[in-house]
Amino acid sequence: MSLLNVNKEKCIGCGVCAEVCPKNYIGMTEERIPIDAGLTCIACGQCVAVCPQSALDHVHASLKGQVLLDKTPVLSAEMAERFLRGRRSIRVYKEDAVPKNKILKLLDIARLAPTGNNTQGVQYLVIDNKNTLQAITEATIAWMDEAISQGESSAAYFTDLVEHYHKTGLDVILRNAPCFILALAEKSFSRGRDNTHFSLAYAELFASSLELGTCYAGLVEACARSGYQPLLKVLDIPEELIVTGGIIVGYPKYSYKRLVDRSQLKVTWR
Repeated sequence: MSLLNVNKEKCIGCGVCAEVCPKNYIGMTEERIPIDAGLTCIACGQCVAVCPQSALDHVHASLKGQVLLDKTPVLSAEMAERFLRGRRSIRVYKEDAVPKNKILKLLDIARLAPTGNNTQGVQYLVIDNKNTLQAITEATIAWMDEAISQGESSAAYFTDLVEHYHKTGLDVILRNAPCFILALAEKSFSRGRDNTHFSLAYAELFASSLELGTCYAGLVEACARSGYQPLLKVLDIPEELIVTGGIIVGYPKYSYKRLVDRSQLKVTWR
C-alpha cells in the first residue's frame, strides 16, 4: 500500500515532491501525478512540506501535523552570526530551579533536529533531584580517580579537575546546575550518538531564547559509556539503553559582554 495520498484536483504536476525526496521514493506518472516508486521511504515529510498546493499527504508525515509557513524565516547574516557566536558553555548557574515546561520546550525543539536517514531514536532522562545530581558527580569523580591511579592516558585530561574537586569540594562535573539532561538510545542503534549530538546542538542553541544556559557534560557521558557500574547504578537506566550524551541546564548567573574569537579559519580548495 502506498504511503502517499494525492489530491488530484489540487495537484499541478510540478514534480517538486519527487525532486526533493532524499530516497527517490516518489516517482511521477505520465500524467504528472506523484506515485510510490517502490523504493525506501524514511518518512522525513519533505514531500508534504514542499508541495505548493497542499495536494500531498503522507501516512507517516501528515499534512495535518505540519505548520504552514508564509515564507521560510531567515535571519540577516549579521544577526545570525551574532546569535551563533553568542552561544556560551555556561558553568556558573543561579540556584533557581528550571520549570518543567521550559525543559519540555527545550527538548521539543531538540527532537526536530536533523538525523541520519531521519532515524531519530533519541530519548531523554531529566534529573533535577539535588541528591541524585550530587551522586552523579561523586561517581564520575571516583571513576576519574581510578583512571588516574591506574595511569590511563586519558587521565591527563582531567587530573587538574579532580585535584580541584578534592581541594575545594566544588562541583567540577555538573557545576551545581539545577538540571541535567541525559540523552539515551538503544544499544543496537548505531546512529544514536551522532543523532544525539545533532539534537543537543539544537537544544544548546535554543536555550538562550528561554533565558537558559547549557554546557555539554562530556565527562559523565564518558564515564557512563565506559560501563562504570557505580554511575550506571545511580542513573538506573533500562538495560537496553545506553547514554549517548548529556547537557547541564540552568539560569546563567552572569551574562557575557563580548563575542569570543577562535583559531584562524583553515580552508583547502580542490
